Amino acid sequence: MKNLILFVFSLLFYAWGEPVYIVIMLLSTVTDYSFGLLLSRPKLRPIQRKWIVIASVIVNLSLLSYFKYADFLIHNVNALLGTHIPLTDLPLPIGISFYTFQSMSYIIDVYKGKAKAQRNWIDFGTFVALFPQLVAGPIVQYSTLAEQLRSRKVSVELFAEGIRRFIMGLAKKVLLANNIGLLWHTISNSNMDTMPILTAWLGIIAFAFQIYFDFSGYSDMAIGLGLMFGFRFNENFNKPYTSQSITDFWRRWHISLSTWFRDYVYIPLGGNRRGGLIQLRNILIVWLLTGIWHGASWNFLLWGLYFGVILIIEKWRMLAILQRLPRWVRHVYALILILIGWVLFAFDQFPAMLHYLRAMVGLNGQPLWNTDTLYMTYTNAILLLVLAVASLPTDKLRRDYNQTLQLGWYTVLFFLSVAYLVDATFNPFLYFRF
Repeated sequence: MKNLILFVFSLLFYAWGEPVYIVIMLLSTVTDYSFGLLLSRPKLRPIQRKWIVIASVIVNLSLLSYFKYADFLIHNVNALLGTHIPLTDLPLPIGISFYTFQSMSYIIDVYKGKAKAQRNWIDFGTFVALFPQLVAGPIVQYSTLAEQLRSRKVSVELFAEGIRRFIMGLAKKVLLANNIGLLWHTISNSNMDTMPILTAWLGIIAFAFQIYFDFSGYSDMAIGLGLMFGFRFNENFNKPYTSQSITDFWRRWHISLSTWFRDYVYIPLGGNRRGGLIQLRNILIVWLLTGIWHGASWNFLLWGLYFGVILIIEKWRMLAILQRLPRWVRHVYALILILIGWVLFAFDQFPAMLHYLRAMVGLNGQPLWNTDTLYMTYTNAILLLVLAVASLPTDKLRRDYNQTLQLGWYTVLFFLSVAYLVDATFNPFLYFRF
């Protein structure tokens, strides 16, 4: 009964934003539920089981590709061949990249024997449509939730933990991400030909904070809501801006996506078990797919390739060199490469991207700073300090506050967040398009 209620409310939640595209999600759900039942038949030959998985992957990726990449492909074909194929102009179904990967994880886990086929359609539908993390993740593998779908308990302590986590995520999103996002919006929309070097760096630092606190805030809210309903989702972020290499960064950033590609693409392709060249190929495939997963645009493909190449260099030589350097040097190295990567991510038009990169290194002929740089830094100094501190590990700074102080702290955060949402006109959803 718990799963039935949760499934119905998850469908209502999705229908609130996408009343038509709920059919697409239900189609994906029914398809993979049926394929899972087929895989559970005892007399199937190995080749039949393999074809069932292939069929499931084709159906899922076809749906994802049509809605997410069809217009991108048509646009490029028209540009290349001079044709005039009309675009579909279909809006992207909310969360399709997330629930498609979750549904695919079910079939692959059943095929590998990591999970048993789910015979209760409501339980499986609950897994796919689970509203806390449906829209923006984290991506939950079926093997992680299989037992929790069957049996879970909700306690007062767990519910309270969920509320605290949700409020913290809400505050990260609306109080931190949205406010620093205003600074990025101002700088990124200014004239890049007259942009000083430090203004460009200030802008991309603002974007780095915005996307981190936006996405990790959504993840915290999803994890908190999951706890309220008795689910324990895996963590999706682990203080990524404390990384000392790009390899370290991708162990800490969007962990559920990195884990998904590792388990379902990198390892099946052979991982690092078949020699250096095969490993190089596998890394490039994974990171090209990671890039294009984020959106139908060439800049995302470039972004994925950028990190893929850096990871290859680190695995072959750079990590050994980095280990001999001081900790602060490793940290600066990682942050600079991460910030350059965010430029590739933020601009979907190559001219704007190149203009911004030129401004960052002073090739636009502008000075190091001007009065606008000083003004934006001064007016955002406290916010930037709060963001920097909030990006650091805080375990050593925590104290055992009594329950009254905890209640007061989370109450203040909640009402400040609600007040901001009521009054704010700037409330972007960065991962809407993913």
